[in-house]
Amino acid sequence: MKTKLTNKQSAFIDEYMIDLNSTQAAIRAGYSKKTADRMGPENMCKPVIQAELEKRLSARSERTTIDSDYVLSRLSEVDQMDVIDILNDDGTTKAIKEWPKIWRQFISGIDITEIFTGSGEDKSLSGLVKKIKWPDKLKNLELIGKHVNVRAFRENVELTGNIEHHKELTTEELNDKLKELGVVL
Repeated sequence: MKTKLTNKQSAFIDEYMIDLNSTQAAIRAGYSKKTADRMGPENMCKPVIQAELEKRLSARSERTTIDSDYVLSRLSEVDQMDVIDILNDDGTTKAIKEWPKIWRQFISGIDITEIFTGSGEDKSLSGLVKKIKWPDKLKNLELIGKHVNVRAFRENVELTGNIEHHKELTTEELNDKLKELGVVL
């Protein structure tokens, strides 16, 4: 088994670490643009490349202290954000410095529109419209569900076991069998 990386494979790994895109990494590492969509994934299947990537990704995770627990913790914080944390009792918005840190870090944006009445010298500010862009809570829950494997958002179904062919099944019989196996249709 080949245990040493070629220069091109090493360049591929360097480039892959930039954006985790195997096709683009192949192009940047010098593979042909015509074959990069094939060579990138092919490289990802090679044990010598997988081992080196695992080593580098693990080292990066240790350096940045970002791991799956950190990601899940942050997703959980976003899930628990409550609009009451940033509103006063009368419905006005609290000063941003009074917002919990999670709100200051995770809102997508704030749009403030000034409303004026009158014109010329009689023009005066009569109000503000504040739009706070809340994080996508459904996407956040989907990410949590995938991370903790609650199977709420399964995209792939894996079936294991012996399949015995006794007779041709009708669609209804097949659906019943799949339900028995826990496959959600």
